[in-house]
Amino acid sequence: MITGLHHIAILASEKARTLAFYEALGFRVTACHPRPERRDEIVFMEAAGVTLEVFVSAGNPPRVSGPEAYGLRHAAFAVQDAAFARETLLQAGYAPEPLRQDAINGRAMFFIKDPDGLPIEIHE
Repeated sequence: MITGLHHIAILASEKARTLAFYEALGFRVTACHPRPERRDEIVFMEAAGVTLEVFVSAGNPPRVSGPEAYGLRHAAFAVQDAAFARETLLQAGYAPEPLRQDAINGRAMFFIKDPDGLPIEIHE
């Protein structure tokens, strides 16, 4: 029945800060749809066949807790070289967690939070 992932939708409080973060991961803006009647904007970003639907709006409550809250735990993006990706994010001024090995498959990975606290896993 399912043929693939259509998109990942996230809520963002600040457009510039959020787009800069996801651009540092390799996403690019493909479309913007302001919705004045809702006082928000939807920005679509794409990278490697993955589409992000970023809802930019003010006044939403902050994320309740870390990745252990019920619901979406985190989004995970695949890279060829996790150490290189981590260094790229460090050089861009972000604070990724230390590189570590996945306990199940042994591949390199790390976590980083987006500007609104959504945990993002970067995994080889």
